[in-house]
Amino acid sequence: MLGVGRRLGVAALALACMGVKAGPVQAPIIIPPPYAAEYAQKTVQMFQTSWSAYKEYAWGHDDLSPVSESYSDSYGGWGASIVDALDTIYIMGLTDIFEEALNWSSTVDYSTTPTDSQISLFETTIRYVAASLCTYELSGQKYPQLVNQSQVIVDKMVNAFVRDNQIPYGYLNWNEGTPVQQTTNIAEAGTLTMEWGTLTDYTGNDTYRALAEKSVVYIANLPPPLPNLPAQVVDPTSGEFADAYVTWGGGSDSYFEYLIKYARLTNTDNNLFADTWASAVDSSIWNLARSSTVEDWQYMADWDNGTIIHIGSHLECFHAGNWMLGGKLLNNETIVNWGLALMEACWNTYASTATGLGPEVFGYSSSDGNYTGTTPSTGDLAFYAKHGFFVYPGDSDYYLRPEVLESNFYAWRITGNWKYVQRAADAVDSFLKYLPTTVAYAGIDDVDATDSAFIDDMQSFWYAEVLKYLYLTFSDPSLISLDEYVFNTEGHPFKAPPAKPVYGSGQILESDTSAFKMVVQNGPIVSPVPSAVVSIQIPSATAV
Repeated sequence: MLGVGRRLGVAALALACMGVKAGPVQAPIIIPPPYAAEYAQKTVQMFQTSWSAYKEYAWGHDDLSPVSESYSDSYGGWGASIVDALDTIYIMGLTDIFEEALNWSSTVDYSTTPTDSQISLFETTIRYVAASLCTYELSGQKYPQLVNQSQVIVDKMVNAFVRDNQIPYGYLNWNEGTPVQQTTNIAEAGTLTMEWGTLTDYTGNDTYRALAEKSVVYIANLPPPLPNLPAQVVDPTSGEFADAYVTWGGGSDSYFEYLIKYARLTNTDNNLFADTWASAVDSSIWNLARSSTVEDWQYMADWDNGTIIHIGSHLECFHAGNWMLGGKLLNNETIVNWGLALMEACWNTYASTATGLGPEVFGYSSSDGNYTGTTPSTGDLAFYAKHGFFVYPGDSDYYLRPEVLESNFYAWRITGNWKYVQRAADAVDSFLKYLPTTVAYAGIDDVDATDSAFIDDMQSFWYAEVLKYLYLTFSDPSLISLDEYVFNTEGHPFKAPPAKPVYGSGQILESDTSAFKMVVQNGPIVSPVPSAVVSIQIPSATAV
């Protein structure tokens, strides 16, 4: 474990190996444990159970409401669960289901939305566009209609870039084709490159790639509040940051994630992407890295205009896998080891609860402070004394999120250590015990209560990420190799060319924090829970 007491010494080494030849990402020899095939089948059965319920109660709508046996439409009403699941279905080899999902995905009318809601540029890109394009690739380019459908969507979304603005607005009034002129966050603005760039590859229209890249390049060059760590909220109208909040969590997460992934997916000669990622990692080690006073769990604290906030989140736990991947691409085992240490802390949030599932947000105490933005109760402090973190008040829920299992998948593929497969199996056991409703699976309000109320929503990322990462953890390690594919932030694998010998220049970028500017505005909601979501207490049931 990498503790805060060793933080500065490690940081000095963090980029020492950059610029040397990149190594393979996956371990050279990976042999799954004997029970892996059994759990792969359990995962397929969970998918089929979920799909049957969706088909009966929510077909054509975005998400199943598994407790009330109804549905919600929060992502355009285009059947997000169908499209988002498309490549998972293909990878699992579920032929009959694939044909019905493909037919829907190939014919749904994206030109208008049947809902009255504003449409998110980010969510629409990572779900609909990514799933369609990566399924086109996985199928050997057999279904060109999926490219055509993606182009319909993105042709509408280019309207989010107004005049000479470098940053797109985050939402569109879809049927009007006009942007909602408000602040956005760097995740929303910086998570288009993989999908829009791939669309350029298959259409020849470079507008998509150019727009997506210019947003990232602009953010990377905007003077930040911390060296090489941009603030979370940005105002597309002024082109300035709208807060001074730094985090690897929701609202910023996939901006950082895509920097190194885009470099790998495209093998671009523009070093800015890999260098910006590596410089952000280096700065995070120096400025954000902390370890808990109990059990020495490693975490990346948040920072708000000079104040360290000692919290972590389920959403943020993607960073463990991202650091492992990036460390391998930079041939930097120091960064890989940091990723593995972050993985241990994230898994501890699962291993420490009554259900074996991790909460949405958690708090820590470090040797240099314990400010979390809340006052822990006596019970919280007792929990911390035992486990090295406490469940943040009001955020005790498990909302079917994938990030911990995602990073666990990376750890398995990168190390070949069976403990990560066992952890995935433990998660499946917890799912089967605590998440079944009468028709499918639902999140729960309190991960430390074995009789928790359910959250009446089964988001499409349950299919696209949770079940896919589990299935790939239990499957032959050559299936969707990390040396051949790059996953987008919704778990959709894009085919990558053979790796370059070197990623990035090996230099830390200069970063003038004294030039940081901020316009004071309210930031956008980070990863909002759809308004239709409610918690419902029903007797426990078993889904089969």
